[in-house]
Amino acid sequence: MPTIKVAVIQLYPKPLDLEHNFKKASNFVRSAAAQGAELAVLPEYHLTNWLPKDPSFAGLCDQWETYLKKYQELAKECGICIVPGTIVEGHRGEEKEEDRLLNVAYFIGRDGEILGKYVKKNLWGPERDHLTSSMHAPHEVFDTPIGKVGMLICWDLAFPEAFRELIAAGAKIIIIPTFWTLNDCNAAGLARNPASEALFLDSMLTTRAFENTCAVVFANAGGPPGKGYAGLSQVTVPFVGPLARLGSAAEGMVVVDVDMQTLEDAEANYQIRSDISRSDWHYDYRHSRLDNPHSGDNEGTRDEQESRD
Repeated sequence: MPTIKVAVIQLYPKPLDLEHNFKKASNFVRSAAAQGAELAVLPEYHLTNWLPKDPSFAGLCDQWETYLKKYQELAKECGICIVPGTIVEGHRGEEKEEDRLLNVAYFIGRDGEILGKYVKKNLWGPERDHLTSSMHAPHEVFDTPIGKVGMLICWDLAFPEAFRELIAAGAKIIIIPTFWTLNDCNAAGLARNPASEALFLDSMLTTRAFENTCAVVFANAGGPPGKGYAGLSQVTVPFVGPLARLGSAAEGMVVVDVDMQTLEDAEANYQIRSDISRSDWHYDYRHSRLDNPHSGDNEGTRDEQESRD
């Protein structure tokens, strides 16, 4: 099995400064390519930061095509695959919503072609007032130069069903651009553990790698000390856990070799993929209130979730 060299970039998105953030990201990508990386992954919201209530935010999102093309040109120039974090796309004039915003991750091949596109499905509570979810679309797996890839975004990490759907379709590598802060925990959680969200991230990333016999490429935003940025960007595989991990919120990059044989050896041991592919597999991951007689027990869940912040 091949060994794949992956660069995870932990970047601080300067608020609402597209060109500054793109130039910084480009420098990281060029450095990754110079070190032989085949894939470079950036964080969610890396061009704008997350300031949806700022009057200029929607207008900046209208420039999404310009920056997507810049990343395509950069990939071709450097001969490297790029997942440019997420780019928030403004689609004014959509029939259903006047100013529709989509949070999108692209997989760009080393020749500049777009090989995959994923619109964030599981929106974090505060995002739901601003973004449109891909709620009803299936999770897709993409053929890429580094193998079969699935993409998720940030809060998707909390849903094991998303991973199961991707690995059932053959994904071996799950790429997760993220903007996850320590402040995403409510007061009750912070009182018990100020580092609660860091614990969440480290625990879930390792768990998802083990329980799906896959590699997880996690690129989170970084930022200045004391601002709540969590960082902790990493590449995680079964048996080992993090192969490399940025242990603070500081900007930086790790370039790591991922031995794909590790995934095959883990599958031989745990047999997760073979179990879920059986004709008598007993779990249905497309839950429905209509199909679930106990769904009424949880009717308050969404309201409680949306009040977390």
